[in-house]
Amino acid sequence: MEQLHFGLLSILPPLLTIILAIATKDVIISLFVGIFSGTLIAAGGNPFYALVRLSDLLADTLADGWNIRIMMFTILLGLLVGMLAKTGAAYALGDWASKRIKTKTGALLFTWVFGILIFFDDYFNSLTIGTCMRPLCDAKKVSRAKLAYILDSTAAPVAIMAPISTWVVYVMGTYKDIPEFQGLGVGDISFFVKTIPFNLYAIFAVFMVLFITLTHKDFGPMARSEYRADKGIGLYDEEKYGAVSSQVESKAMTSKAKAFDFLIPIVALIAIALFFFPMTTWMGAIDGEEITSLGQAMAAIPFGQAFNDTDSSMALMYAAIFANVFAYIYYVARRLLNIKNATDALMDGFRAMVPAVMILTLAWALGSVIKTSRPDGGVGLAEYVSEIVINGNFPMAIMPLVVYIFSCLISFASGTSWGTMGIMIPIAVPVMIQLAGASGLASAQTINATALTIGAVMGGSVFGDHCSPISDTTVLSSTGAAVPHLEHVATQLPYALFVAVCVMIGTIAAGLTWNPIVGLVVTGALFVAGVYLLPVWFGPKKYEAEK
Repeated sequence: MEQLHFGLLSILPPLLTIILAIATKDVIISLFVGIFSGTLIAAGGNPFYALVRLSDLLADTLADGWNIRIMMFTILLGLLVGMLAKTGAAYALGDWASKRIKTKTGALLFTWVFGILIFFDDYFNSLTIGTCMRPLCDAKKVSRAKLAYILDSTAAPVAIMAPISTWVVYVMGTYKDIPEFQGLGVGDISFFVKTIPFNLYAIFAVFMVLFITLTHKDFGPMARSEYRADKGIGLYDEEKYGAVSSQVESKAMTSKAKAFDFLIPIVALIAIALFFFPMTTWMGAIDGEEITSLGQAMAAIPFGQAFNDTDSSMALMYAAIFANVFAYIYYVARRLLNIKNATDALMDGFRAMVPAVMILTLAWALGSVIKTSRPDGGVGLAEYVSEIVINGNFPMAIMPLVVYIFSCLISFASGTSWGTMGIMIPIAVPVMIQLAGASGLASAQTINATALTIGAVMGGSVFGDHCSPISDTTVLSSTGAAVPHLEHVATQLPYALFVAVCVMIGTIAAGLTWNPIVGLVVTGALFVAGVYLLPVWFGPKKYEAEK
C-alpha cells in the first residue's frame, strides 16, 4: 500500500511557518516559506520542481471559483469601507453620540455597541471607533486603556462570529475542501453557524466588555488606569508605560454626513446578503429542463433547505457588489462623494485589503499542501496525525482542549489569528472526524464534535489576535485610542487570560457532552464567579493611595 504521508517530515511546513512568524513577525513571508518547504518535501528535495509545484499550487488556488469569489468579496468589502471612511459617515455617528450621551457608562456602552455595528472589518473598527469616540470618552474620564480594550474586544472577537465578514469566509475556506468535512453532508455557512456557540472565547470576550461597562468592576492594571482617569491623575500613564507612539487624529466634522449615512449602507449589506443566501440555491436549481423558472425552483426547494445548501461565496460576492453599487449611488445622491473622491475612496479601500488577499491566497495554498496526501503532491500531515492519534487511542473528549491550547500559544506568540487558523484547522478537522468515526459517534454528534473543534481553534486564534503585543489589531487599538501600547497590553492581558482560562474549563465540559449549551453554562458559571471575586482581590482600592 502506498504511503500517504512523509512521516515526521510532514510536520515541517506548519512548524516552520510558526517559527518564522514568531521570529520575523512577517506572516506573509512565513507562509510562503512554509509552502515552499512542503513542495520541496513532495518534490524529493529538488528545488526546481518545488518552485514549479509552488507556482502551480498558487495558480490552482486562484483558479478555484469559490476562492476567487471570496477574494472578490474581501476586496469589495474594502471598497465599501473606503467609502464609509471618505464620507465621514462613521465620524458623524460618533459626533451624534457625543451630543446625546451624558454619563461615563453611556459613553462606554455606546462604544461597545458601535464596535459590534462594525462587525465586518477589525482594522476599520479599531481605528475609526477610536478616533470617533476618544473625545467623548476623555470628557467622561474614561481611561485610554479602557477605550483601547473595548476597541480590541469588539474587533476580532466580533468579526469571527459575524456570518458576513472577511474572517468568516476565510474560516470557511480552510475547511470546505477537506474530504472528511465534505462527508458530513452539511453546508459551509450552516456549519459555520453551528460553530458560533462553540466559539466560547469570542462570546465571553465580547460579553465581558458589556459586564465591565455596566458594573465598572475592574481589576488588575485596568483598575489602576481607571482610578487614575477618574481622579484626574491622567488618562494614560506616560511615566510608567512610555509615550503614545502614534495616533490617528479625530477629523473635524465639516462633512455633511449624518449618523444614518453610516447605518444605511451597513443595513443594506446585511439585507442583500440575507436575500442572496437562499436565492443563489434557487437560481442554481434552474436547469432548463425539470426546473425552468425561479418560481418553480422556489416551490421545489423549501426556504430552509435553500439557505442551508447555498454557495456562500456566490451569495457574499453578490451582496458585496450590490451593496457597493447601492452605497456609491446613495453617497453621490447625498453629495457626500463625487466622481473624483469616490474613486480615491475605492482605491484606499482596495489598498487596505491587499495584505488580507495575500494572506488568504498563501494560507489556502499552505492548507492544500498540508491536507493533500503524498500521492497527490502534498505532505499528508492530516493522515500522519490521524494515524498517530487513532492508533494511540487518544481520548477524543480532550481533542478540542488540545487544539484550543495550541491555537492560543501559536497565535499569541506569532500575533496572527489567520495564520494560526490556516495551520490548525486542516490538521484538526480530519483528525476529529476520524476519531468520531472510530468511536462510533452518531452523525449529529460528529457534526457537533467537529464544530467544537473548529470553534476551539477560532477561539484560541482570536485570543492571540486579541492580546498579543505583536498583533496588528492590538497595535491598531492602541493607535486608535491614543494610549501607550504597553499600557494597553498590560491592562487588557489579565482580562483576556481570565476569559481564556474560563473557556478552557468550558471546552472540557463541551468535549465530554458535545453539547454547546453545556460549554456555555460551565464557562458562564466560572465567568460570573470570577468577575465578582477578582475585583475584590485586585480592584481599585489597591490604588487609592497613589498620587
